[in-house]
Amino acid sequence: MTFLYHKNSQIDRCFILFFLFISLHSNAQERFTVYFDFDIDEANPASETSLEKWIATHKDAEVLKIYGYADSTGNALYNQDLSERRAMYVYEQLKEADIALDSVDERGFGETEAFSPDRAKDRKAVLYFRTKPKPKPKPVVSEFVRKVGEAKKGDRIKVPNLHFLNNSGQVLPESKPALYELLSVMRDNPRLKIDIQGHICCIEKEQNEISKKRAITVYTFLIRNGIDQSRLTYQSFGSSRPIYPLPEKSEGERAANRRVEIEIIEN
Repeated sequence: MTFLYHKNSQIDRCFILFFLFISLHSNAQERFTVYFDFDIDEANPASETSLEKWIATHKDAEVLKIYGYADSTGNALYNQDLSERRAMYVYEQLKEADIALDSVDERGFGETEAFSPDRAKDRKAVLYFRTKPKPKPKPVVSEFVRKVGEAKKGDRIKVPNLHFLNNSGQVLPESKPALYELLSVMRDNPRLKIDIQGHICCIEKEQNEISKKRAITVYTFLIRNGIDQSRLTYQSFGSSRPIYPLPEKSEGERAANRRVEIEIIEN
């Protein structure tokens, strides 16, 4: 579109401003303004520094438009040329910095926006751009989640970091995330059915059904948080299925033996 520039034509200016308003608000975009001294087509020192900082932090920006402007001092045709040179100055700075400019709309609008009482604010080039959204980081998949995803029917998997009070079915506060991770696995895999299995360490003959209480704790937690009862069973084995033979030789072996496992029934 070609505009006729008339220095004293308020109608032309209003029309152009309306056109720019519609154009600039049709898509969400950001703007950055570079200012120039009187009758100069290179950025003033403050704006030159600001532009350098902008470039350093917007290497991946999508530049849409670079529009140059002038104040109303002097000849309108000269001001049109000056505004184009100001837009070109910004264009060249971006190009030199390897900012992508493949589809940029670069042009000058002369003194069409020269309405500011402070004429210094009319001597400018406005850069319109979009900041490309940063790619979302891939979610970190825990070892437990990976094992469940790869498991076959009959596989047994220890629920990691799930610890209880001594001789109790009460989960330690720091182990609550382990329960919520298991809950997340059940929610994310609606066909998954599991058997929750409790184990203890250290003694051959279990007392107070500790392993059963621990299995029930996990079972109850899942049901209270919306997992259908038909997908869950539980049982206890005491110390009849130790990973390490009794008596264990270290605390590490004892910790490995006192555990809650899930067995894959259906997935």
